[in-house]
Amino acid sequence: MPATSPSNPGRRRRTYRVLAAAAGLATAGALAAALPADAHDNGGHGHPRPARYQDVQLLSFNDLHGNLEPPSGSSGRVTELQADGTTKTIDAGGVEYLATHLREARKNHSYSITAAGGDMVGASPLISGLFHDEPTIEALNKLDLDVTSVGNHEFDEGAKELARLQNGGCHPTAGCYTDKKFKGADFPYLAANVLDEKTGKPILKPYTVWKKNGVKIGFIGVTLEGTPNIVSAEGVKGLKFQDEVETINKYAKVLDKQGVKSIVALIHEGGLPASGSYNYNYNCDSPGAGDGISGPIVDIAKNITPKVDALVTGHTHAAYVCTIPDPSGKPRMVTSAASFGRLYTDTTLTYDRFTGDIARTSVKSANRVVTRDVAKAADMTALISKWNTLAAPIGNRAIGHISADVNSTGTESPMGDLIADAQLAYAKELDPKTALALMNPGGVRAGLTYAAKGSEGDGVVTYAEGFTVQPFANTVNLQDFTGAQLIQVLKEQVSGSNAAAPKILQPSANLTYTLDLTKSGADRVVTDSIRLNGAAIDPAATYRVATNSFLAGGGDGFTTLGLGTNDVVGVDDLEALVRYLTANSSATAPLAPPATNRITIVQ
Repeated sequence: MPATSPSNPGRRRRTYRVLAAAAGLATAGALAAALPADAHDNGGHGHPRPARYQDVQLLSFNDLHGNLEPPSGSSGRVTELQADGTTKTIDAGGVEYLATHLREARKNHSYSITAAGGDMVGASPLISGLFHDEPTIEALNKLDLDVTSVGNHEFDEGAKELARLQNGGCHPTAGCYTDKKFKGADFPYLAANVLDEKTGKPILKPYTVWKKNGVKIGFIGVTLEGTPNIVSAEGVKGLKFQDEVETINKYAKVLDKQGVKSIVALIHEGGLPASGSYNYNYNCDSPGAGDGISGPIVDIAKNITPKVDALVTGHTHAAYVCTIPDPSGKPRMVTSAASFGRLYTDTTLTYDRFTGDIARTSVKSANRVVTRDVAKAADMTALISKWNTLAAPIGNRAIGHISADVNSTGTESPMGDLIADAQLAYAKELDPKTALALMNPGGVRAGLTYAAKGSEGDGVVTYAEGFTVQPFANTVNLQDFTGAQLIQVLKEQVSGSNAAAPKILQPSANLTYTLDLTKSGADRVVTDSIRLNGAAIDPAATYRVATNSFLAGGGDGFTTLGLGTNDVVGVDDLEALVRYLTANSSATAPLAPPATNRITIVQ
């Protein structure tokens, strides 16, 4: 497929392209400019010699997750804070619109870089996931992406598949999907902190340097050190994930020795607005520098060497532009652009040709909404049409009917409950002794919408919609646990590695308990309240539990779930959902969203 875009012919795209990743930046915020007004060259022509200060445009986004078409429901909207304190909801996302916005933003900017912060692929809708995300790589090529860091989802199918996405070639089992060989990404993935256990070397480039007319900007790309805890064991087999700060500081020294003084770190780890506000234009610095954001990225940012001038982050799907002091106490921009292509961040990096460094006092950054009120990019429309045509025979198949939206939001979500019920029903077919099912919240990637997305009709659930909900190709696994272990599993939702950011498992309908958020750690699960079919759990009894293969391997910090016995491996988890919807709904008797009453929450 074409690897370049016909748009912006004046942009010398490949001659000066970045060879590495820069994650998505986010909400509005800026450091005050402190340079002479006549010291800038904004990319125009006709100057006899370059000005001292050169503005370089950095456009970035993160966590696209293969969302080529506009995401549905809340996943396809952003909330904008108005001047009067009210909020406005805006439909956003879709690569047809993202391409138009980025191409428009690049006009009159001859020094422009486009970067991303990881999770470009993985957990993708059917149009991309069905084809092992080749469509998304093709779209990113057309978007003129210069560089991206890897994210945890780049490892969903393992290092070899990631290498294929980078270098091209047909899928080892599925083969070629069209009459043209897959060319791979024409931008580099950066993986500075992901090492091959045997060689001790990064599996992909650790950094790259973008150059143009004497301007040099280095990019270092890392994913979160905890990637093995949130990816299947098979996906990270043979790999070692190192500390983000130590890795970035190491390669910042390497770049500095090479004479590269301007550095951007692309980090697939992030934070959350501390106020609980998720408006895309949230003023992260309003309470004071760094106070407006919490989460892992704060400590990371405070410890990364001052040699790094800006941090582009991701992973948490939040939107923010913050300043957090570096170890020398100097403010440094830290950004994230939500997810699914709903936002991109427009950042100005002012390069000082005398020092070769970024003039931090003039770094400006703001989130921009990928609105759908602009013209669609014709090349993206053609790409989506091509892959939808190939996917249609599978994706358009009706698998069930619903009477209303089945949402995926909340501590306990209707969609999570529905999946757990489906897995229990299927598990009982494998083994009638199966007692309950548990579903990890991160595996519920979307809800089901009542309104028709295409020509299927309102209330009809298509295979493509089901695939968007459960795209990981996990299997349904059965294991035996003691009652004491089962209680421990529930406590692991809010303790250990999940103490700071609880991961509440979605239970089948026959399991109920109270979650007391006024308490701390494991005590938040009220042991005496746990009931299975109305009866207390017997610590000494054995219970057959259905989970997906990710949880059965101890994923998401549920180490006890990795200790089950008498394993039985069933079908793909999506197939279990398909069977449940088909058996329990029809056009005349659609399935109602489950009532979220299994977990009683005390706050």
